[in-house]
Amino acid sequence: MKKNLIFETLLIIFLGSLTSLSLPPYNFFFLNFFTFSVFFIFLFERPKQGLKKFFYYGWLFGFSYFLSSLYWITISLSFDQSFNFLIPISLIFIPAFLGLFYGLCIAIFYLYKPKNILSAFFLFSLLFGLIEFIRGTILTGFPWNLIIYSLSEINSFLSILSIIGTYSLNLIVVSFFTSPALFIFRKSKKEVVVCIFLLLLPITFYTYGEFLKKNFYNGKVKELPFVVRVIGANISLDRYYKNINTESVINELISNSLPDKEKKIFFVWPEGIIPNTYEDQLDLYNDIFEKYFNENHLIGLGITSRKNLDNNYNYYNSFSIFDNKLNLIDNYKKINLVPFGEFVPAENILNKFGLKTITNNIGSFNKGDNRHIIQLKDGDKKLNFLPLICYEIIYSGNLTKNFNFDFILNVSEDGWFGKSIGPKQHFTHSKFRAIENGKYVIRSSNNGMAAIINPLGYIENKLDYGVSGNIDLENIRESKQTLFSKYGNKIFFIFILLYILLTFSFNRIKNE
Repeated sequence: MKKNLIFETLLIIFLGSLTSLSLPPYNFFFLNFFTFSVFFIFLFERPKQGLKKFFYYGWLFGFSYFLSSLYWITISLSFDQSFNFLIPISLIFIPAFLGLFYGLCIAIFYLYKPKNILSAFFLFSLLFGLIEFIRGTILTGFPWNLIIYSLSEINSFLSILSIIGTYSLNLIVVSFFTSPALFIFRKSKKEVVVCIFLLLLPITFYTYGEFLKKNFYNGKVKELPFVVRVIGANISLDRYYKNINTESVINELISNSLPDKEKKIFFVWPEGIIPNTYEDQLDLYNDIFEKYFNENHLIGLGITSRKNLDNNYNYYNSFSIFDNKLNLIDNYKKINLVPFGEFVPAENILNKFGLKTITNNIGSFNKGDNRHIIQLKDGDKKLNFLPLICYEIIYSGNLTKNFNFDFILNVSEDGWFGKSIGPKQHFTHSKFRAIENGKYVIRSSNNGMAAIINPLGYIENKLDYGVSGNIDLENIRESKQTLFSKYGNKIFFIFILLYILLTFSFNRIKNE
């Protein structure tokens, strides 16, 4: 009995770890046909061994999956020596916590597992897809490394995101990857028909994507009133912890920007890029900006802003736009803050144990009031964009109710994750948001990847990891509002109902 448990434990650890290789930047998605099918067969063939045992199976799969795909999160703790003691704790705690979701999924599967293979198949997919949605939404949400991201390099297949969204497609691909098990256990034509249908689905999605691609590239081109110049930089995170000269950082950013005084240019600099400076202090460097920029230029950058309330400051992670004389034109204050990175839950209690935010020494950031479209004007011409700061790009759903904007603008600081796979995983989310919303995504990053991604998820221009410089966007192809951007994750719940119906229908057919 003990030998069986050791074998089962090693098998599931192997399956979870192997599944992580399907994710970016490796994208060995074909591994999932093996790992999901074997995991499903393992669970379906288990005799009644008790709820705790099945919870353990699910938790162990999740733990090994997240341990091997999210290890890089602990790199963010290495920049401040006071956090070093948390590195081994967080290395284990984060995947152990995320594994609880998969444990719950498999425990429920155990409680309601039908003897009918088709019903069990749809129930497994249903629970897996639903638990991934819950993981991505509760407790501020952490929708990182959903299984669908293993297919992030197949753009035409992903075009269906514009209709059904990430969570719905994630549910479908779980079924797709588990379908070999259904074929192995086939007992009638019904199982074969379902397998054929699941095989035809990706072909249909791909065909739809090719159709969209053809229409998109034959569509109208809209010239923007400003050249949008996206800056990629590799400025060390030492600027947060050492007395780095602020002017040297500004001069490096200007050097990467290559200002042209004859062109109307909107420069986009990364998140939190200028050290030792708040938004209301940037005019201290007015002479530098006036030397290189003129009235044709606007500068947008991630910077900390603050508001004085009764002699106490509230701090915000902001994206702010200035003219060449550093007059503030508009700003957006981040809404989705990173737990322990930008705010500490129950701060008054946890501060007593030495816990503080990782990214700053001012305590927790405050949340902004709302997400709004920023509009830049040049006479009668307008440039509208939706700003998202760093982590906010990972959320699937209604980003805004106002669809009247030209592109999504995302600024990020990816240096917290070193030279790991983390920045590459972070970048992948941008493609999904572009397709879901049918909008260009403009991404400026420090120690990461800067890019221009079109509404089909294709990268039109990119500065790869470790490359400093700039890329320009001068015009965009027009696109219509997507079905998903209109209805959001309401569509996902239609798929949930469909899978519930399939689960009970096939079970009823068998019983009859």
